Order: sequence, then C-alpha cells, then structure tokens
Amino acid sequence: MSDAFNKIKKLIADHEAFLSIKNEPTADTNGVYQRYKNPILTAAHTPIHWRYDLNPETNPMLMERQGMNAAFNSGAIEFNGKFCLVVRVEGYDRKSFFAVAESENGIDNFRFWDHPITLPETHEPDTNVYDMRLTRHEDGWIYGLFCTERRDHSASDADQSAATAKCGIARTRDLVTWERLADLDSGGSQQRNVVLHPEFVEGKYALYTRPQDGFIDAGKGGGIGWGLVSSMENASVRDEKIIDPKIYHTIKEVKNGQGPPPIKTNEGWLHLAHGVRNTAAGLRYVLYMFMTALEDPSKVTHRPAGHFMGPLGDERVGDVSNVLFTNGWIAKDSGEVYIYYASSDTRMHVATSTVEQLVDYCKNTPEDGLRSATSVQTRNELIDRNLAFLKANGLK
Repeated sequence: MSDAFNKIKKLIADHEAFLSIKNEPTADTNGVYQRYKNPILTAAHTPIHWRYDLNPETNPMLMERQGMNAAFNSGAIEFNGKFCLVVRVEGYDRKSFFAVAESENGIDNFRFWDHPITLPETHEPDTNVYDMRLTRHEDGWIYGLFCTERRDHSASDADQSAATAKCGIARTRDLVTWERLADLDSGGSQQRNVVLHPEFVEGKYALYTRPQDGFIDAGKGGGIGWGLVSSMENASVRDEKIIDPKIYHTIKEVKNGQGPPPIKTNEGWLHLAHGVRNTAAGLRYVLYMFMTALEDPSKVTHRPAGHFMGPLGDERVGDVSNVLFTNGWIAKDSGEVYIYYASSDTRMHVATSTVEQLVDYCKNTPEDGLRSATSVQTRNELIDRNLAFLKANGLK
C-alpha cells in the first residue's frame, strides 16, 4: 500500500509543479497588447481528483478514469480580489461543463476550484452547455449567458448531428450557487453568442445577440444584434437591430459575435468580438474591436479595420484549428486589461493591455475601405507621413 501512496503523492506533486510554472511575456509586442509564452489553462490543468480514482483498492494501477480533452472559451470576472475564469471544460465524452479557475495575478498559477459548477437545468435538459459570458450587472447579480445545445428533434433518426442552439441564462452572487432562468426567447432564431450589457438602457436590460438560421450557419442573421428586454426572467427579445454587420471580403464575412461584455471608458464602450471568414483551409476565427457611444451603446463610433488578434504559431493547432475566440476580459481600476482568449477550441491564453492603449487603437486605426484600392490609399497616406517625419528629423 505504501508504494501505491507514493505513486499518488508523486502524481499530485508533479501536477503541482506544473501548475506553479511562471508565465513570461513574449519578446515581441505590437504596442497594443502583450502576449505570454504559455497557455494559462489546458486539459492538463484540471485537478487530478477529477480524472483519477485515487483509491488503490478500486484503481490499483492508478489509471485515469475520466479523461479531460480541453479547457477553453472562458468567461472572466474579478471576484474577491482574484482573477476568476468560468471555463468551458470538455471531457473525453465530448460533454462540456463549466468550472471556476482562479489566479492571484491573472497571468499564471490558475487553479480550478474543487468541484465544477452544478448548473440547474430547465424543463428541457441541456445536452451540452458552453461559452459563458459573465456580466456583473448594476442590478446586483452576476449573470452567466451561455449556449445550450440540444438535438434537433425535427431531424430524422439517421441524422445524429443536427442540433439547435439557444441562449441559456443563469445568475449567481458567489459563483457557486446558480439560479437557472428560462432560456432567452428570440422569436424562433437560434442564438449562440448573447451577451448582457452591464447597465440598464432606457430602464431595460440590453442584450448583444447574434441571430442565426441554423446551429452553425448564420444565414440571414446579419451580425451582432442589439435588443432590450424588460426582465431577465422569461426574457424575450423581438425588436433586434444589427449594430455591427457581417461584410463581404472582410474578417467577418461569414459571421461575427460579441465576445465579453464591453468595458466602459470616458470615451465610449470598448468592445471585443470574433469574426469569421472563409479560407481554402476552412473557416478562420480572429478577434476584432470596435467602440460604441457612452450614451447609446448600440451606436458604433469607431471600427478599426482588420483583426485585432489572430492565431499565431501553436495557437493555430487544436481540435478546431486556426481559431481564436474570446468571451472574457477583466479591466482593473488601474486601467490594466487582461484579455482571455482560447486557441483552436483547445486551451486558454492571456494577453495584457490598458484601457488607454485599446481606446487609442480603436480611435486611430483607420476603418476598412472595403476595396484593395482604398487599402493602398490609406497605407500610402501613412507611408507619406512617416517619410516626411523621418526627413524632417534627419532620420532618412
């Protein structure tokens, strides 16, 4: 028995050493954000006691009994002075669930809480849940909006891949006990990327939506939508308007969706979103930003062209390759911003920036001219200004 206990102790010690690895910034930066060398969460970061039966009597060979496949697409919130992520964790059985991981500094040493979140179900049980956006709302609740996936019961028995997507809604005050509310009623359209605005607008709750015809295809759904609801209990949105449309031959030609809730600044609301385009190798997901007006969060004021962040190096490889996705960021009172993003539906990363940098990026990055000729014109304007500056200062 002592040999078995020694194996368990070594397994736990090796895991603790892995969790304790320090994260370092990458050598290069574009001046807008700082990437870091290591993923902050992977399947290997999940607790040993989630995966192994540690009792030598029932698992004498110390086999992993319930394997974990991925940890990604995390909502984020500062809670009790800690950086807390509500992570989409996926087991070998392909079922996703939510679990809280916390860190003191938001960059490394993330540790999962002992138990995953026990999420209540509605009268129609979820087959799969994922991609929770966390909003600390001015009504005092922390809301979690997520995708709930169920089989499409209109499909034939021969089609076991057809699915439907709705926005699930839950709320909590402590990230432990969650109250499940009715799924969002969006008038028949499917919804996979719904985000709650942190403040009341015109006395109502405001939602960023992404109406779509099917589980995967946006169809006639035109982009990131906006709608107001009187209550989050039995929430029903009907008068959606598209505030950030998908556009041909851009990074959001196929579909786009709001990432985390926007960050309030003195100059407007900062938004982080994902855009999807077609390539010869399949769909490519990148992150992009825009800003909306303080007094009217549905009015877009700045649209920087192109992607804010795309998959690089090892980030391009995973279960669903060539993908970056985000549904969580944390803005500190100091102005620091921690951007939590997933790569290729497999692992979590962090990048850091500041409100000042992100506002500058949004305000001063030219918009997309939507044609090659206008792209060259905009770039030539920058080149000419730079050449004049270098010459005037004796640098060229």
